[in-house]
Amino acid sequence: MEKILAHFREQAAFCDAYGSPFTGALIRAMADDVEAGGPTAGVIGAWPTNPRADALALRLAGALHYAALSGRDPALAAHYPATRAAWRMEDVWPHARAFLQRERPWTEDFIKSPPQTNETRRSIALLLGFLTIAHEWRGPIETLELGASAGLNLNWDRFAYATESWRWNPQGRVRIDTEWRGPPPPLDAAPQIRSRGACDQNPLTLADPAERLRLKSYIWADQADRLARFDAAADLAVAHGVRVDRADAAMWVKEKLARRARDAATIIYHSIFLQYPPREARDAISAAIAGAGAAATAAAPLYWLRLEPEAVLGGDRESVRMLVDLIAWPGGERRILAETDGHVRFVAAFG
Repeated sequence: MEKILAHFREQAAFCDAYGSPFTGALIRAMADDVEAGGPTAGVIGAWPTNPRADALALRLAGALHYAALSGRDPALAAHYPATRAAWRMEDVWPHARAFLQRERPWTEDFIKSPPQTNETRRSIALLLGFLTIAHEWRGPIETLELGASAGLNLNWDRFAYATESWRWNPQGRVRIDTEWRGPPPPLDAAPQIRSRGACDQNPLTLADPAERLRLKSYIWADQADRLARFDAAADLAVAHGVRVDRADAAMWVKEKLARRARDAATIIYHSIFLQYPPREARDAISAAIAGAGAAATAAAPLYWLRLEPEAVLGGDRESVRMLVDLIAWPGGERRILAETDGHVRFVAAFG
């Protein structure tokens, strides 16, 4: 139980730091209830694996948010930020606690699945890489996204990007903004996207109202801007018939690369994904990409674009930075393009 409590306290602090006082306070209330042997302790029981690696606190917060969003618990919903901007945790928690006690089997089933945030704001960090590639390669591009969840970020080139210093694709239906530091991306680049592919071990279908609501429930309930971006990006994905393959990433990317086009650039990309597969799976993904890279030609280059924790990319194991880096073949040159945080509240481009 000590590991669970430590994880909940740490996650609550992360939520505070990332601008979600509601979720921070809710997770602290859960931790107090676990310590007191309340219904939260009954729901999570003797969690069999690492609670921190499993994001257990966010699974439980997602379950409660789903109960509020779906109308499963109207009394709880009446005290959530979407209904009551001046929320008070002393009003929220009694209803949340009662729900966990009353709906224990449903909640236990809900938290079996890991949270999927599919954060669309990450696309503005990846855009730096996409436009760098399109500036260097003026031909057709085929993209492959790993760990794509419901596929919201497959439409990255259809979003509108806005910072204080630059704009790109202003007619886009989904507005993505952040604090931008450093030089802008090459804004004259015009990516020619010919095809889009994606995989996930457990893809959610946005055309299914229940699955769409589940995905939305993992967004922190008091972050209205993130919730609005999700709604807009989900509508866009449904309109374009986004499809994500249910597959193991290592096997999927190996198969896709074996059949990749000989007249186009291929971009493999992912964001806050690589930390989740076990080491052997990460090694298999890297080996498949590097093997394909060795066979890349000037007529069919291969790019690997990543937004991942520095610690996962071979840097300082204690680092909390997220790096945007790009590896290009032929040649295998690696460039670190920018740093950011997990919610991309800023992007610091290195130029």
